[in-house]
Amino acid sequence: MKVLMVNGSPHAKGNTYIALHEMEQVFAGEGIETEILQVGSQGIRGCIGCGACKTKGKCVFDDMVNEAAPKLEACDGLVVGSPVYYASANATLVAFLTRLFYSTSFDKTMKVGASVVAARRGGLSAAFDELNKFFTIAGMPVASGQYWNSIHGRLPGEAAQDVEGLQIMRTLARNMAFLMKSIALGKAEYGIPQKEAAQQMNFIR
Repeated sequence: MKVLMVNGSPHAKGNTYIALHEMEQVFAGEGIETEILQVGSQGIRGCIGCGACKTKGKCVFDDMVNEAAPKLEACDGLVVGSPVYYASANATLVAFLTRLFYSTSFDKTMKVGASVVAARRGGLSAAFDELNKFFTIAGMPVASGQYWNSIHGRLPGEAAQDVEGLQIMRTLARNMAFLMKSIALGKAEYGIPQKEAAQQMNFIR
């Protein structure tokens, strides 16, 4: 099994990484392979709603988003980590996820998602909610831990002193590993839930 981990911080080894690395160690103990993508420092533009991905099969902007697409398709779980800016996730990460989810047509149902956020003090739950919406729109179960998945620290490395935050990350990783393994067993026995043809509607007359 494999988990794709996305670091949305501009700092490759900052507090967001500390949270992801704590989870990574648990996954290793569970026999789950991991890969961390460093996204937050990249020059990634937002979606322009051109719709070209529907015919091209990939985003019209050929950057890290298209490189990440096959990794997302192949993984069993996705962890997204972000620092908190003005009670929201890093804009570069949001641009990356928006284009990644919108431009990929493969079925993401039953891939397990989890988000983790790092901040000095406040705005954590708002950013956490923002990131989880990417999973729920795609039919991905969301893994939970023992609290909202957050860790505190201002200067790089300070999150390593947040013993509760680190414990939250370990609990989240264990729960995510259990959920992924359980889903794999369920797929083998029962398959995935039946899908209906999508019915889209708006109220403009």
